[in-house]
Amino acid sequence: RSHNHVEEILLVDIDDAEIGYMPKADVHKYGKLHRAFSVFIVHDGKMLIQKRNKNKYHSGGLWTNACCSHQRKGETLADAVKRCMIDELGTNCKVEEQYQFVYRTAFAKDLFEFEIDHVFLGDSDDFDGELCIDPEEAEAIQWVDFGTLKRRLTDEPERFTSWFIIAAPQVMKILER
Repeated sequence: RSHNHVEEILLVDIDDAEIGYMPKADVHKYGKLHRAFSVFIVHDGKMLIQKRNKNKYHSGGLWTNACCSHQRKGETLADAVKRCMIDELGTNCKVEEQYQFVYRTAFAKDLFEFEIDHVFLGDSDDFDGELCIDPEEAEAIQWVDFGTLKRRLTDEPERFTSWFIIAAPQVMKILER
């Protein structure tokens, strides 16, 4: 996937109302609030997690949810979710939005994530094709049962992305209802 065009992503206010677009690099440099999404894939009491490619511009080498990205200019949120799953996982999957949350993480003095993150959930039973990860995005993938994942989140939080630590416990609560 060559991104020779500048990727512009959607800026929002704290109520998630659309307010414009900005190049992705600038959004993260200036810490602008933007719309993002995180896709969680589960099956039979296990969650699919990926280890981000160590060369990613932030959170490289950390474990996180199945895939996540930003809504780009000219895309609906649903289109963005579908694009991301096909690009990163090699498959599309029926997913439903569960909730959204706001978080802000400073990775460096000029690198921030400040997002309204829409959380989507699907089951691998609904995969449309074979799971095939993009090595530029993820260097590993694994299925982990909820009990093990909860222990790892508690004991080794430094091995996970900041947004995953916020969202994963909530997703497991939803599924354990």
